[in-house]
Amino acid sequence: MSATGLDVFDTTVQETNSWLQGIVDEMGWGDRQQAYLALRGTLHAVRDHLTVDEAAQLAAQLPLLIRGIYYDGWDPSRVPVRERHREEFLQRVAGAFDRFRPVDPEQAARAVLRVLAARISAGEADDVRQMLPGAVRDLWP
Repeated sequence: MSATGLDVFDTTVQETNSWLQGIVDEMGWGDRQQAYLALRGTLHAVRDHLTVDEAAQLAAQLPLLIRGIYYDGWDPSRVPVRERHREEFLQRVAGAFDRFRPVDPEQAARAVLRVLAARISAGEADDVRQMLPGAVRDLWP
């Protein structure tokens, strides 16, 4: 029996749970809320460094629910951001955890990027990676 009554919704919930479990496994956390925050913060930091076209190409490879998280709060008129430093990128990731227990934003970003790279095409992963500033690029697996 379908949980939502629509296969497309059931599938995206299952895929999203798989992504979150991948992040939990990478981080060694038992906390799915923190995995969600890591996913959200990292996706937003990556997205904001991409051109509008590249951001849309990456989004096309994300599960429907994660695509919604990715686009939440996006203002395409303000991208790509001009930040070029790793610390600024990691501050964006850390910002997702503002009201929760602090985490190491570099560890969180690396975990999310490993899961992301494993679940999108190699070509798209390479395109996204190449658009990031050099100091941020080394966070990719």
